[in-house]
Amino acid sequence: MCLAIPGKILFIDESVPDLRMARVDFGGVIRNICVEWVEVELNDYILAHAGVALCRIDTEEAERSIRNFEQIINRLDALPVPEKSRVL
Repeated sequence: MCLAIPGKILFIDESVPDLRMARVDFGGVIRNICVEWVEVELNDYILAHAGVALCRIDTEEAERSIRNFEQIINRLDALPVPEKSRVL
């Protein structure tokens, strides 16, 4: 199973014929993603797997997903950290 986090396209590089690449921001983690087979523009949101864009997603849907992920992270950060168990 794969968890897809929306990424925002920051830059599109078309310098290599037939290999359109983009710099994509996944919550502060910037990755190079192949966008050759997905119709995208600057500031679009995408879902990607293994360095390849799978689809473009609606901005509102992407921002809602990002907020949900942030809420999950905040709730996890608020949980008490269990003590390490002793190994005998």
